[in-house]
Amino acid sequence: MTSKSPSDFLKNIIGKPVIVKLTSSIEYKGILACLDAYMNISLEQAEEWIEGQFKNKYADIFIRGNNVFYVTPQKKRNLQDL
Repeated sequence: MTSKSPSDFLKNIIGKPVIVKLTSSIEYKGILACLDAYMNISLEQAEEWIEGQFKNKYADIFIRGNNVFYVTPQKKRNLQDL
């Protein structure tokens, strides 16, 4: 079993679909374009979700790191979920 650091995890999800949850409970779903050591995040093709409801779509967004609660890879959706 190989242990991975948080830095390794973040490097592996760049360019992949992610969910970023903010401390305000707002979620952004999109492609992780880049991030820095302060957890400032840039997403492409981003969607804004508030309380489980879709609110808006953006081409690119920048999220300030001190607002980030967590970042997780976005699960692939099954056709039944659509």
